[in-house]
Amino acid sequence: MSIHFRRAGSGEPLLLIHGIGHRHQAWEPVFERLTAHHEVIALDLPGFGNSPVPGTGMPADMAATVAGVLPVLTEWGLERPHVAGYSLGGAIALELAATGAAASATAFSPAGFFTPAERRRALAILRMLRANSYLPTPIMRVALRSAYLRALCFAPLMARPTLLDVERALGDALALRRGLGFNAVARAARDYRFDCLRLSDPTVPVTIGWGDRDRIFGVHQAERARAGLPAARVVTLPRCGHVPMSDDPDLVAGLILETTGAVPRTERPIRPAPASIASQEDHFTL
Repeated sequence: MSIHFRRAGSGEPLLLIHGIGHRHQAWEPVFERLTAHHEVIALDLPGFGNSPVPGTGMPADMAATVAGVLPVLTEWGLERPHVAGYSLGGAIALELAATGAAASATAFSPAGFFTPAERRRALAILRMLRANSYLPTPIMRVALRSAYLRALCFAPLMARPTLLDVERALGDALALRRGLGFNAVARAARDYRFDCLRLSDPTVPVTIGWGDRDRIFGVHQAERARAGLPAARVVTLPRCGHVPMSDDPDLVAGLILETTGAVPRTERPIRPAPASIASQEDHFTL
């Protein structure tokens, strides 16, 4: 299987995994911060970015997705790397930790803690964003030069979308358009729910971060992660959205490095997730 990736730095390996429809460049705001402490590998998942769809087709479910990643880790010489991911990548990070294949896992807004209604709503938003990405590229380039339109287009994904420059925003839109694995991954998510009982080893450090302005998976889902994974550190990220790396690079990099043990854990002014999750499925609207 051909996988495109960026690799830099030295030290214990740290694997970075993006979400559905995205690409490894999502990690650019924190990449250099992480390479100061780790050998960092940011990959394009099969069917996304510059990684083609496997010759055998896209994995049918999360178990097959994880099974497909493991041989790649072996090929790259990565034995139990630290893993960080967001959304789909966050779920993969937790699954790798559950199989014993990760030394630590940091998951931002991971998939698998949603209700069926929340999952359908999230995919509807992502499909809308993907449909918009099919506008002619020259028109998108001109439109994204407007800070207002850039904010409007990326508001579902991040709290401060104006921090994206035009080329980065256009590249992300094109990646969403060209992600041939999108529909297959969306179908595979229909029956997915993370099994918290599988992640029972308290010796594997796990941090789950959730943006308090996440409009894809509402921050109330963090409370389900807290209840299901009592040994994990579950925190909310102030003024961060579903893809928090651009919103607060220092906070995101800091949480990852604290989880890997590269830097000491510090007390942070992070508010707990809401205690009640009832009647909040439609709270986060565009």
